[in-house]
Amino acid sequence: MSEEELIEVVITVPFPEELVDGLRKISSRLNIIAKKTEDISADVWKRTQVLYAARQLPDADMVPDLQWFQSHFVGIESVWGAGIFEKPRLLITTMSGAAAPQVAEYAVAMLLAMGHRLPDLMANQREGGWPDRRWDRFEPQELRGSTVGILGYGSIGREIARLLQPFDVTILAAKRNVMRPEDSGFRLEGIGDPDGRYFTRLYPIAARRSMLKECDFVISTLPGTPETLGLIGEQELAAMKPTALLVDVGRGCVIEADALYAALEKKTLAGAVLDVFAEEPLPPDSPFWSLSNAIITPHIAWTSPHYRQRAAKLFAENLRRYLAGEPLYNQYDPQKGY
Repeated sequence: MSEEELIEVVITVPFPEELVDGLRKISSRLNIIAKKTEDISADVWKRTQVLYAARQLPDADMVPDLQWFQSHFVGIESVWGAGIFEKPRLLITTMSGAAAPQVAEYAVAMLLAMGHRLPDLMANQREGGWPDRRWDRFEPQELRGSTVGILGYGSIGREIARLLQPFDVTILAAKRNVMRPEDSGFRLEGIGDPDGRYFTRLYPIAARRSMLKECDFVISTLPGTPETLGLIGEQELAAMKPTALLVDVGRGCVIEADALYAALEKKTLAGAVLDVFAEEPLPPDSPFWSLSNAIITPHIAWTSPHYRQRAAKLFAENLRRYLAGEPLYNQYDPQKGY
């Protein structure tokens, strides 16, 4: 890439104009076009070198000069079959890190909600009564002083660990590469655990059962990959305390659905909060809807009124790196699946 070359950048996600203007100020070499996919002309597609998009992608032959695709989302599994990904040497980057604050807040909120018996309290509200022995029935499982296990210690897991510090919890974490406890990925200022200081013990994923049996609360932030498919199954759930509570904000395919339902239905696991499922939307006839010890949410933990601003900040940093010929943040590795 020569220093004089004009770089055509197409953004098909509806960004506010002030965010687009901020991206244009990065360099005069960037010709940024922000329009709906259907409003991009064939001539512009032919010149496009950088594409920022969500789920609507052009055909490969429409973008012969495409060098880099930046996804608007953390995961790209929903668009992975698109033809542009067959282009040789195409750089692919994700939004890992941009959703960390809101997903971490959701996870901590759900730990407190389940620990303080929110499903039972809401059921009691619908009954409209002031029950006998309410102190026993609604006695909480306090987060303070408990042991919390975090499966997946990326940007979300690290921010969860940071938010949990005032609760004086013991944090156990499991990640793919325990030899690198530090965070080398994109991180919003002031959040996360860049140096790997907030956990008490770090486990390899292969030792997950040893970690799970120690935990009062477990949070899965694991991505959906061939390696993580069904990683939490009957044996892992059986290793957990019957009083343990589980929160899944990663990918639904990580936890075996039948084994999880059985554990919740039989109360061998105290409760769960599930924002993700292997099949989405979760079918109306799914038995998970009727569980009294589960909170089901429709894959909304990542949403935030600030998401586009955070995404634009990550994209801006990657644009600067692209111009400088430096490695981009969050490069997708098909072998790892993220």
